[in-house]
Amino acid sequence: MTSNHKGHKDHEGTHRRAGLLVPLFACPSAASWGIGDIGDLPALTAWLAAAGMHVLQLLPINEMAPGQQSPYSAISAMAIDPLFIAVHLVPEFAALGGERVLDEEERAALARVRGAARIEYADIRRLKKVALRAAFTRFFEAEWRRDSHRAGLLKAFLSEQAWWIEDYALFRAIHAREDERPWTQWTDVLQRREPGAIDRARRDLSRDVLFQQYLQWIADTQWKDARANAHGVQLFGDLPFMVDGDSADVWARQDQFRLDAAVGAPPDAFSATGQAWGMPVYRWDVIGAQDFRWLRERARRSADLYDGYRVDHLVGFYRTYGRPRNGGEAFFTPSDEAEQEALGEYVLGILGSAGAEIIAEDLGTVPDFVRASLARLGIPGFRVLRWERYWHTAGQPFREPTEYPAVSVAASGTHDTEPLVVWWNRAGEDERQKVNALDIVQRLTDGAGILHAEQRTVRDVLLEALFASGSDLLVLPVQDVFGWQDRINEPATVTDVNWTFRLPWPCDRLDDIPEARERQETLRRFAEQYGRI
Repeated sequence: MTSNHKGHKDHEGTHRRAGLLVPLFACPSAASWGIGDIGDLPALTAWLAAAGMHVLQLLPINEMAPGQQSPYSAISAMAIDPLFIAVHLVPEFAALGGERVLDEEERAALARVRGAARIEYADIRRLKKVALRAAFTRFFEAEWRRDSHRAGLLKAFLSEQAWWIEDYALFRAIHAREDERPWTQWTDVLQRREPGAIDRARRDLSRDVLFQQYLQWIADTQWKDARANAHGVQLFGDLPFMVDGDSADVWARQDQFRLDAAVGAPPDAFSATGQAWGMPVYRWDVIGAQDFRWLRERARRSADLYDGYRVDHLVGFYRTYGRPRNGGEAFFTPSDEAEQEALGEYVLGILGSAGAEIIAEDLGTVPDFVRASLARLGIPGFRVLRWERYWHTAGQPFREPTEYPAVSVAASGTHDTEPLVVWWNRAGEDERQKVNALDIVQRLTDGAGILHAEQRTVRDVLLEALFASGSDLLVLPVQDVFGWQDRINEPATVTDVNWTFRLPWPCDRLDDIPEARERQETLRRFAEQYGRI
């Protein structure tokens, strides 16, 4: 394999920048339905721009599998989850009278999810389905049947996106007809995608297929509008390493996956026993024989949606860790280091060639050759303060943030870590002493250090140290900026709390919140002082 990666420095916008990690679901406005949606992005990016932030790092917005709330459990690698559609901005919904479409019980449920402290996924999805079904019925009767101008816009979208949306919409329509049962439980002819069965399903479910396509068109239209009104803030996405086994992608490409094995991660800092994610394992030999077409399509779709994106679980594209579902011995594929290096660099070449900037999530158990490969390709990996230590030096001192390489992403944490203040409060005396000994910490506190400082001081000294870092890009989880203790996710656990974090205030009211205004001013001051504006 020969890498076709153009190199990080070829991308525009590689100057020193700072941004925040804020999941889309976490930032509802006063108008949205209990979850952050696409229509909330302009208000959020306006606040970020005023704070001197140039990047909004999102988590995946791919459609989640039924009953799931993890954005990394996707039923499609291409589709935007209709959960993120701003219902009140859909023209057909507005034409029906807006929320008056809902009955009394549904309006009461809407008020409840809007006021909830966390995201109530099942109720929100149910309510949006009612509203969007009503909107589609209006569209079908008033626009589609009359072949109106608006119907023509949908047809143009379907023509442009046919390369992924045809399989997806049919899969989604069958899935709904089958009461959301996995495709492995459908009739044999549909599982095998026999042409006759596929043709019959397209005819029998033509209106349901159109409904799924309508939802993606609405989501795409809203997304384009949000990007056009992002106040100069770059939208960064997240490319999940895998999709769910019960997904349109696996159903349409069954030969490219090992369904008898599950992908995961070996033991690391997050899990002493490793992680099993339940998703099928790539068959790299088959994917390679087909010229990595699906990965090329994923790169194309990501470049259409984002200015840049984070490549999740980067090491998996070099060597995929799998476990047989029957309990056999875990394995890496490819198994040979030379093949692993060639595969990873080739895949990164594909991802980097589509036009979007890429950054690599290279955390956890990552072989040295992978990080050397990233450096050679000029692709930024992550430098998370709490883990940046000289591990092979006596005493394992922390690395000075000012020494982080320019081609890297400095961070205080990720969506998987405990927030900064929680980490500091739980850190042992030895760990705290070593952080306190950093030259940058001593300089910022005029030698007083942070061992006995109040929590707000510790927070801001560590944040400023990261603004001063050598990394061209700085990405801070929103919790760390405010000093909140809420987690987004706790790896290797499946709970109702994971992925339900939301801001304590509507994102369109941040300018009215003294705490948010103070944080905005502090971020801008740090950004200006350390050349990130």
